[in-house]
Amino acid sequence: MPGVESFKSYDRSWLRSDLGAGLSVAAIALPVGIAYADLAGVPAVIGMYSAIFPLLAYALFGSSRQLMTGPDAATCIIVAASLGPLAGGDPERYLALMVILTLMTGILYVVAGVSRLGFIANFLSQPILTGYLNGIALIIIAGQLQKLFGYSGTEEEFFPKLIEFIVQVQDSHLPTLVLGLSLLIALVILRRVAPKLPAALVVVIAGIAAVVMLGLDQSGVAVLGSVPAGLPSLQIATVDLNTFKTLFADAAGIALVSFTSGVLTAKSFARRNRYAINANQELIAFGASNIASGLAQGFPVTGADSRTAVNNAMGGKTQLVGIVAAGTMLLILFFMTEPLGFVPTAALAAVIMVSAVGLFDFKELRDLYEISHRELVLSVTTTLGVLILGVLPGVLLAVALSLFWLLTVVSRPHDGVLGRVKGIKGFHNIADFPGATTIPGLILYRFEANLVFFNADYFRDRLRATIAAAETPVEWVVVDASSINVIDITALQKIDELREELAAQGIVLNVARAKRNLMKFFNHDWGVKRREAYAGHRFDTIKSAVRAFNKRAGKEAAPGADSQNLPR
Repeated sequence: MPGVESFKSYDRSWLRSDLGAGLSVAAIALPVGIAYADLAGVPAVIGMYSAIFPLLAYALFGSSRQLMTGPDAATCIIVAASLGPLAGGDPERYLALMVILTLMTGILYVVAGVSRLGFIANFLSQPILTGYLNGIALIIIAGQLQKLFGYSGTEEEFFPKLIEFIVQVQDSHLPTLVLGLSLLIALVILRRVAPKLPAALVVVIAGIAAVVMLGLDQSGVAVLGSVPAGLPSLQIATVDLNTFKTLFADAAGIALVSFTSGVLTAKSFARRNRYAINANQELIAFGASNIASGLAQGFPVTGADSRTAVNNAMGGKTQLVGIVAAGTMLLILFFMTEPLGFVPTAALAAVIMVSAVGLFDFKELRDLYEISHRELVLSVTTTLGVLILGVLPGVLLAVALSLFWLLTVVSRPHDGVLGRVKGIKGFHNIADFPGATTIPGLILYRFEANLVFFNADYFRDRLRATIAAAETPVEWVVVDASSINVIDITALQKIDELREELAAQGIVLNVARAKRNLMKFFNHDWGVKRREAYAGHRFDTIKSAVRAFNKRAGKEAAPGADSQNLPR
């Protein structure tokens, strides 16, 4: 529990900053939690539970001093997409499944943290994660249009929702429309002119005042309704095996997306404040936060960038900020829930829409356009996939595109023929140095990637092409293996075949600078025999291989007709 250690060495001079930051975070987190509850399809009080209790858990287990956990727009929309079909329109079953989903997400986080799987934070490339979150943002915005404008809508998918908006907007409820647009405009202006002000709270309070003073609820403006006070009661239901499997898959998707997004937020603010976070500890902390949310009957949570930004802007120093914010919201939950019943739905829609616009990363798309059109296409494809296929298939699409990008990069890596460059020590790629010279009859070839099943054919084909393009007859080929850190049995078999093929042409295949740990994935005794069998074709340096080539006495018969090749 890193939080416990930090509290033991707490500097009292930080207290004022942490108290102020905690109150500011509470002012943002409470209305956002209520708004996101609507996004997740649950009562407002569930959003309050999800905003309060995860903060207390993260304060103990988190390694970030600034990160605030809580409801997240992308996570909430995934929850709604996951539970809607399973609940079949039954609100009680929906809530019961939500608790199981939240606890399952938390447990997966903890298991991943104990297993030291923090590297999964890098599993989704940044352009693809941006594309996914951009798609989520557009879905959220489309989903709030009917609440902001006050017309009746039935469509569930993104593009039908847009068409429905165009058709139904003329039938908007005028009081709801005026109130919603007024609050939306006020929220945008406040965020620009007074960034330190809790704009979401101000807008919600203004909405409550308008409803109470003008009697808008009597004019058809939808309001939140009764919000129960006090703590939640612990309830955990049971599900059948098929439902469990579905929830498990959805929980894994939520954990992947929410951790990737949340840990990026944690890393960003840690970098700004010049300290490091522990990704494995963050997995455990996010797990504890979700378990706390689940036990409190809440929905899955992650690192909240907007609340973390408020904390940082207000000078928060430690996770005491989260405890202060949680305590403040608990007091409101106990003693001030009655006014929350008059919160207009249009005000919550305004808060959600502004948050969703903040989720859409225009800057990243602009940067991708300037830097890499290929990765821009991947990002936009992910966005379109989310909009067309849906939220949950969008997670699978994001993973598939990340794997596709990875395999594309590593299956056709950079390679080159090496030669001498006047005035520079060593051997260098002749494509980079047009004046480089090579040794007639000898090809020095470098393959700049690990050699495994999905690029072994490419390695073989590139080496064949290099030999065919040589200006003089080739007698020796020396593979510079310094860039190869991993090799598998498929690659070894392909190289054995290549050795036999080249031997039939009178060409000797050798290797230089092979790392000693290349055989770590194979049985030790087999590896020892292989090294012994091909010791004569293995060189510690390229220079020693060149010396051996130059000193050989005449043309020898190419050795190695028996089918084993690569040493260690």
